[in-house]
Amino acid sequence: MRFRVRKTAHLFERVGLAMAGAACGLFVGAYVGSAIPTLTTQGFLLLMMLLGGIGFYLGIDTPQMPFDDAHSQIDAAELMSAAGTLCATLSAFASVGVIVLRLDPHMAWTWLAFVGWIAGVAMQIVAGAKARLRK
Repeated sequence: MRFRVRKTAHLFERVGLAMAGAACGLFVGAYVGSAIPTLTTQGFLLLMMLLGGIGFYLGIDTPQMPFDDAHSQIDAAELMSAAGTLCATLSAFASVGVIVLRLDPHMAWTWLAFVGWIAGVAMQIVAGAKARLRK
């Protein structure tokens, strides 16, 4: 019984992380889409939300390598997951700031937020897949 409760709690946690990633993707998509006219579509927003959901579901809760002498090398998946999470959430945080404060930053900042988001969720997805494949 405890095992099922634990698995259910873990699933709830992962679904919550995926929803947070989708929300971050929505904010980045809204900011980038409002600044770049060709990206002002519902499909673009859905794609950004989907990437965020997948990235945060797979990348934030990666299985860690054991701490012992046999596994003394750097855990690339854990490092990539952490870097991806930082890039993605920083891009989302900046996007929310621009939207809420009604700023009009230079187009280079828009592209930086977009590239930072894509790079961040890509790192999360790759890191999460890599960590799960080594189990």
